[in-house]
Amino acid sequence: MSHIKHIAIYGKGGIGKSCTASNIAAACAEGGSRVLVVGCDPKSDSTISLIGHRIPTMMDLIREGREIEESDVVFTGYRGVRCIEVGGPEPGVGCAGRGIIVAIDFLKKVSRIYDEVDLVLYDVPGDIVCGGFSAPIRKGLVSGAYIITSGEYMPIYAANNICRGLKRLGAPLAGVICNSREADGEREIVEAFARSIGSEMVAFIPKMAVVQECERKGTTVIEGAPGALVAGVYRQLADHVMKCSHARVPEPLDDQALRELSTP
Repeated sequence: MSHIKHIAIYGKGGIGKSCTASNIAAACAEGGSRVLVVGCDPKSDSTISLIGHRIPTMMDLIREGREIEESDVVFTGYRGVRCIEVGGPEPGVGCAGRGIIVAIDFLKKVSRIYDEVDLVLYDVPGDIVCGGFSAPIRKGLVSGAYIITSGEYMPIYAANNICRGLKRLGAPLAGVICNSREADGEREIVEAFARSIGSEMVAFIPKMAVVQECERKGTTVIEGAPGALVAGVYRQLADHVMKCSHARVPEPLDDQALRELSTP
């Protein structure tokens, strides 16, 4: 499996991980790569824009106790992108992160899909504090991670916290992605943050209405508005994902340095 790129995408909840991951997957598939997206969010909404609707989650099927085959959990979306939703526990019961561990182990038993793709994207919810959410890294599957943030303080704070987790795990960071919220000095803040942790900002995704319009229609921008400016940004980001070979373990900032950096 050494030739397969396994990429985890982390970031604060609501920062746009699923949208970004789906558009990266669509752009990579458009370029001829065989792609698998593993949605690790209990909301099971990571792959909607690739499939056009929700798909059954692995955890739901496992709880039902019946025998599961690959076709029960692996669905094909835009340009042949394979999609899996891990799902989570019943509300108020158990740890969602543990579900990722169970699902990865289970998937390796019932499917050969990890041997049939060029890229695996793990769309991971929240941050890396919960041990379960770091499962793709701790299982030795991830060859690099990307962190999505904006120029606002809390997303930057969460991004720095993720860096702490990556450093603790010895996991390489391939780059920082800015999903713009049009904050003051946003590009400069995210660029400075990326440099300070020993990485780089690899994409600046502008805030554009077409992204939300496509999401409401259940499609990626790559499919729904292929000529849009932001579609070109996603394609450039996809190219970085497929070609990047310079990932390195990040050096998180202390709280004072982080706060000073986040002040435009």
